[in-house]
Amino acid sequence: MAEKPIHAPLMQFPVIDDELIVGGMKLTQLASRVGRTPFFAYDREAMARRVGELREVLPDGVSLHYAMKANPMPAVVDHMASLVDGLDVASAGEMQIALDSGTGPADISFAGPGKHDNELAAAISAGITLNLESENELERALLIGDALGIVPNLAVRVNPDFELKSSGMKMSGGPKPFGIDAERVPQVLKRIGESDGHFRGLHIFSGSQNLRPDSLIEAQTATFELAYRLAEDAPEKMETLNIGGGFGVPYFPGENRLDLTSVSDNLQQRLTECESRLGNIEIVIELGRYLVAEAGVYVCRILDKKVSRGTTYLVTDGGLHHHLAASGNFGQVIRKNYPVLIANKVSAAPRETASVVGPLCTPLDILGDKMDLGAADVGDLVVVLQSGAYGYTASPHLFLGHPPPVQVLV
Repeated sequence: MAEKPIHAPLMQFPVIDDELIVGGMKLTQLASRVGRTPFFAYDREAMARRVGELREVLPDGVSLHYAMKANPMPAVVDHMASLVDGLDVASAGEMQIALDSGTGPADISFAGPGKHDNELAAAISAGITLNLESENELERALLIGDALGIVPNLAVRVNPDFELKSSGMKMSGGPKPFGIDAERVPQVLKRIGESDGHFRGLHIFSGSQNLRPDSLIEAQTATFELAYRLAEDAPEKMETLNIGGGFGVPYFPGENRLDLTSVSDNLQQRLTECESRLGNIEIVIELGRYLVAEAGVYVCRILDKKVSRGTTYLVTDGGLHHHLAASGNFGQVIRKNYPVLIANKVSAAPRETASVVGPLCTPLDILGDKMDLGAADVGDLVVVLQSGAYGYTASPHLFLGHPPPVQVLV
């Protein structure tokens, strides 16, 4: 019989006396400091370490932007802003947090397929770059800029005719609500040239959450080739090319960590080629999940322990209303377990096979299904790793009226 796949080794947090350490503190101590469960905790040193490791492997000359939608907690954004070269936002709310971080408007871009007129006006007034998602949005931006007496900074988000293969979320190829179809971009660029808008460049984002270097290399190479073709119709010299991100993190059993060595080697070749073909332009890699997911944990407390027809259940005060992704109800077709631990019994014996469930009256409220865990007791803390991205903000906090979780940066 084949062995069951296991989670990739997770080394972002140390373990002392069999207890997980987050932000330099034992998790039980951190829980006392927070004052209640459930809570999300984000480790600032883990984020800084990830950015530092990424800068070591990526070629010189690549700008690194943080896609705030992964985790827009203001304290996290302030911290990330001190580490990266720019921020990418997806709403007026995120835009305000980005500006409050002290990041200059020239280093902030705004994407999203449905921008309100007041969001366009706010971005234009601030001097932020708009990643245009449609021809209609271009015309609205030009009208608003004219009414304000401000020249809008414009980039074109392209829906390419290829996709990032094996990605968790495909953002390109075929019909998509995101961006302007590549074949229509030349006429959009011509229209920008006829207008008073300031053309900044292209945003070509093909997918996310990819753990295969060969797929990333193929997509990045195709992205540069597409940019060269479209640059022929650009109304002026491109200033920036955002090639998206797509770097994945291991969440589920059987997944391996992404090795960026070959991706970096290919990217170095593309940069050299790009300089000869497009001149000295800024190449941006935009990452969210990859920068913060592994730096976060979700912590809840066991309220009850019961056995039902041979299955042991650990019933906690957390669940899908706080962490929809870990419950398997945020994009998973077949539910798979996030890495889950007992905070102070990380590798302890005895072990038990138990399912971790929340307090909600639905069978969907599962944080861990039949997992090998340290034998737990009522009052122990359950930790869900890989929880720094798309946890708090992507979850239905109002479901069944339970209080929302706390967030802390440590």
